[in-house]
Amino acid sequence: MTIPGFTGRRQRSIAATPRVGLFGLLGSGNIGNDASMESVLRYLRADHPDAILDAMCMGPERVRGHYGIEAIPLQWYRRYEDRATGVTAIVLKVLGKGADAFRTASWVRRHDAVIVPGMGVLEASLPLRPSGVPYAMFLLCASGKIFRTKVALVSVGATVINQRLTRWLFNTAARLAFYRSYRDIPSRDAMRQRGLDTTRDHVYPDLVFGIPAPPYDPGDVQAVGVGVMTYHGTNDDRKQADEIYASYVENMKCFIRWLVDNGRRVRLLKGDTTDDDTVQEFLADVRKHRPDLEPTWVVAEPVSSFAELARAMAPVGIVVATRYHNVMCALKLSKPTISLGYSRKNIALMADMGLSEFCQYAHSLDVDRLIEQFKELESRSAQLRRTIVERNAANARLLDDQFAALSALLFPAGEPARAAAELKPARRGVR
Repeated sequence: MTIPGFTGRRQRSIAATPRVGLFGLLGSGNIGNDASMESVLRYLRADHPDAILDAMCMGPERVRGHYGIEAIPLQWYRRYEDRATGVTAIVLKVLGKGADAFRTASWVRRHDAVIVPGMGVLEASLPLRPSGVPYAMFLLCASGKIFRTKVALVSVGATVINQRLTRWLFNTAARLAFYRSYRDIPSRDAMRQRGLDTTRDHVYPDLVFGIPAPPYDPGDVQAVGVGVMTYHGTNDDRKQADEIYASYVENMKCFIRWLVDNGRRVRLLKGDTTDDDTVQEFLADVRKHRPDLEPTWVVAEPVSSFAELARAMAPVGIVVATRYHNVMCALKLSKPTISLGYSRKNIALMADMGLSEFCQYAHSLDVDRLIEQFKELESRSAQLRRTIVERNAANARLLDDQFAALSALLFPAGEPARAAAELKPARRGVR
């Protein structure tokens, strides 16, 4: 397969420094995605300080400003998204898909390796269209195969997918990748169910475990961090999206009222810029139903990064959260945590951390059961905290192992930069 205008890989001397790209929904307001990127950046800057780094992502301005690396937009059409309407918008979107094929190929070709840092890039646990992330992942991995650039999917998430085109795009991308690892066993199992040979793929912890945690702070035992989400169900729930959201919000409002009625201060925490309106809805509900409550009793913490989220969580004793990386942040801080998740990844994470009994699904949230779980978590908090600390340390060691394996696979000693075509692909993963 060839693409007009491209002549294939270029040779560089052995002395040339490797060019490494980061790819995905980075810099777009999702705190967890950016935290995964931070973990990989930390590894690359420590172990490969001479590497030339850049990104192709959804938020290039933020990536340039906050992380100091060059970045270009993932999608050509984004520049027109707020200006084009009607037929013009449709035409530009169609043209954009063709432009993205050439843009992605051109960008991939200039790199020795491209890393997709974690994220749920092979899952459909939240609504998505085939023309979005699935198409982008297909272009990335196909370009890597054509130009012999090593594309590594590192500690990524995956789910069983019912939409045929979405599944085909993701599966083809995964097959074409040079390296695959998953952030939990259910992700690897899902890919196996989707027809991939995963015998040489491995499971490592979520990349966020590679970010150093701040000094432990037990927090105020009467303060609770509540991580909320603008939750509309999964990719299979589009027709019931409004109903699912209304039910989730009403149940969370009831729980927050129970917390304040029982003497707990509440910090509302988000995990994405899309959660702002939902946070305000919770604040308005408290003011309406508890008008005499002191304003500082329920507050919303403005956060835009994983570090800010960690600082906002530090003063609380317990966390109850929906977004996966809000749960992850709480566990990194060794906080006893309840997960109100929306996919199996939350369940897998909590089981790995010794907290499997403190889970519910957001779409079937039972407030009475949540209150009982909260009481049980409080009564066993000291014991559970010790377990969380031990698991955090073990996961950090496992990620160190993965980064060492990545270095051996992506940047083998003595290999000329951009000369991966001279080698046979190494086995995916390490034991």
